[in-house]
Amino acid sequence: MTRDLTKGPVMRSMLLFAVPMILGNLLQQGYNIADTFIVGQFLGANALAAVGSSFTLMTFLTSIILGLCMGSGNVFSMYFGAKKDSSLQESICASFILILSVTIFLNVLVFLLLDRIAFLLRVPHEVWPLMHNYLRVIFMGIPAVFLYNYFASFLRSVGNSLVPLIFLGISAVLNVVLDLFFVLYLCRGVAGAAEATVISQYISGIGITVYALLSCPQLRALKQMSRVCFPALKEITNYSFLTCVQQSVMNLGILMVQGLVNSFGPTIMAAFAAAVKIDAFAYMPVQDFGNAFSTFISQNYGAKKEDRIRKGLKGAVLTACIFSILVSAAVCVFARPLMGLFVSTSEQAIVLEGVRYLRIEGAFYCGIGCLFLLYGLYRALGKPGMSVVLTVVSLGTRVALAYLLSSIPSIGVIGIWWSVPIGWFLADFVGIIYYVVRKKQLFL
Repeated sequence: MTRDLTKGPVMRSMLLFAVPMILGNLLQQGYNIADTFIVGQFLGANALAAVGSSFTLMTFLTSIILGLCMGSGNVFSMYFGAKKDSSLQESICASFILILSVTIFLNVLVFLLLDRIAFLLRVPHEVWPLMHNYLRVIFMGIPAVFLYNYFASFLRSVGNSLVPLIFLGISAVLNVVLDLFFVLYLCRGVAGAAEATVISQYISGIGITVYALLSCPQLRALKQMSRVCFPALKEITNYSFLTCVQQSVMNLGILMVQGLVNSFGPTIMAAFAAAVKIDAFAYMPVQDFGNAFSTFISQNYGAKKEDRIRKGLKGAVLTACIFSILVSAAVCVFARPLMGLFVSTSEQAIVLEGVRYLRIEGAFYCGIGCLFLLYGLYRALGKPGMSVVLTVVSLGTRVALAYLLSSIPSIGVIGIWWSVPIGWFLADFVGIIYYVVRKKQLFL
């Protein structure tokens, strides 16, 4: 099933396409939330800190693959919208070879560098053995991350956002069941939580691969690697590389902040680990809406429908702002009970720090909502370099301010929390100014 986003009511088409993507990534967040909940409730604060830090590192690594898949997906969308089937098939082959090669390289690299991670992330000695056990298993899921994200990106690029949701739904339910089985019944500890996640990832990755190869005629080009040509490989590399850089810079900044958080000890690590899960879950829908918006823009850009792009942009900004305001209110009001889902109420210091984080970040979700739309807009209009610039502005500000403010004794760790929304709004300002100044050239 494909959806042509160049036809029909603008916002209705975009929202119908976006909803399965939003639900799908909420389920994907469920992978790590299940780990966090079970580990935090049954294995203690040090285990929670270990899994939380591992999540940040794994997110950085998989963001490289995700960025390549997202960049390729925008190229697929443009050719699909322009009805250029031959170019679409050439891009499919080129991107598959490129991203598979990067995945293999990453998988080898992370196992070779596993023992150096404790030093790079400033992990406390009491946390590292647990984190090492978790990472040793979770890294085995990187090939599954490639399979799922590659074929999900292709399906979404041709308007099918429902099938990726179905496979993620099956995987998320399986992950929760296996988490409970491995951690509570088999007493496998943090390694058991990782094993549950990896098994679930392979179920979704292999499942969506089989479905896509059997149901999408465009993917038959993968059986004919003679169709790969250097111009297509160059185009995919140029386009995907910048999107990959954008995603990697974003998560590298977060990883640097994680190292700073770790230096404050296990209590702050545990609070950050739980609060970040809530934070990501809260704004994930608007992030996925930005990705759906990007596919909408890509298809219409390929079809040369400028008026439809402008209408979609206005509707998307209004929708994202309304959603962000509602979620901000909910997170600020319910911050304490939300922290209680992951941390025992007896751990008061952890709960209080997590609540403080959530009330600072949660009050400003409009900033990140607009930023996701700007990322999606510039990727779709063939300006992925601008998405990189906005990411550097946002994350550069966040990292610099986090280290600067937290070093002031009277501010401390709260400076890390305040650096985030400041970075969001500064990047929004740059992105909007660029759009206003270059609006006419963007649609050429």
